[in-house]
Amino acid sequence: MTKVAIIGDRFMAPEVFAAALPAGFDCALHELAWPDEPFVNACTEGELEGLKEFMGEPAEIAAMIGDAEVLVTHLAPVSASILERCPKLKLIGVSRGGPVNIDIEAAKAKGVAVVNAPGRNASAVAEFTIAAILMETRLMRAGHEALRQGIWRGDLYRADLTGPELSELTLGLIGYGQIGTRVVKLLKPFGCRILVADPYKTLAPEDAADGVVMTDLASLLAEADVVSLHARVTEETRGFLAAPQFRAMKQGSWFINTARGPMVNYDDLLAALESGHLRGAMLETFWQEPPPADHPLLRHPSVTLTPHIAGASTTTVRIAASMVAEEIRRWRAGEPFLNPC
Repeated sequence: MTKVAIIGDRFMAPEVFAAALPAGFDCALHELAWPDEPFVNACTEGELEGLKEFMGEPAEIAAMIGDAEVLVTHLAPVSASILERCPKLKLIGVSRGGPVNIDIEAAKAKGVAVVNAPGRNASAVAEFTIAAILMETRLMRAGHEALRQGIWRGDLYRADLTGPELSELTLGLIGYGQIGTRVVKLLKPFGCRILVADPYKTLAPEDAADGVVMTDLASLLAEADVVSLHARVTEETRGFLAAPQFRAMKQGSWFINTARGPMVNYDDLLAALESGHLRGAMLETFWQEPPPADHPLLRHPSVTLTPHIAGASTTTVRIAASMVAEEIRRWRAGEPFLNPC
């Protein structure tokens, strides 16, 4: 039987991945302590230099892999030194969209194939985004925080404080990938006007037929009542939402980030909130995680905060397990991979 080492954690449960595999695999299950313990954001020296978002030391991970031909990992790193210790390894299945914890070039040099699971949490993040938009526009945060302090905010019924319904708003989505397209689908029943900006995508025929408009970033910022970020972090997008972009947004609009922190200049966002130009923001990701406990954004009365949990659903785990299992099946059958790295 083909030996498979499954190194999961307390989110990506290894037993779920073992259950998704077809018969004929001898699985060794291992569990890392994330998310109860933090992972390493980035390594700049040593055996794991260049790897990001991982958990585990080289000797520990190599021992878990042992003589397996297949490794299934979420956060366990794979470096050149680990590959040297595991000469029988032939395939690495990474249960995440970005395999930043794997030295892809080292794996290629050793003839080890690497596959990943893009879009595993797209549905979860899209649902979370809708909740974030409603949380901001309907003053749920303000009401919640007041009641926690024993204060009944009846004034939130005031016409100059309460928010409009989505049917009256223009929603602007920056990014039209797997998450952005799902957010569009979920927004349509609300009857809002939907704008999309993504220079690398074309509008799906069904979205065009339903009145979704593909536009440029400048037009989206100028017209949207709610701006929601769904792009990927690249050299082009790193820090691309800063003071000029926040100034270009409509007076009294909202900003939603359920994507990644490095695309946003958070000091400039804070300034836009403190000036009153932006009415509010919902932040799910940050420039560093966790952010400094004393940062003013964490205490700003117009900001809703969550600790990077938009993708956290049991559905995400099952989808990732199914995707990785299919890649392993294809590897054994000699069929081409769906998501090679």
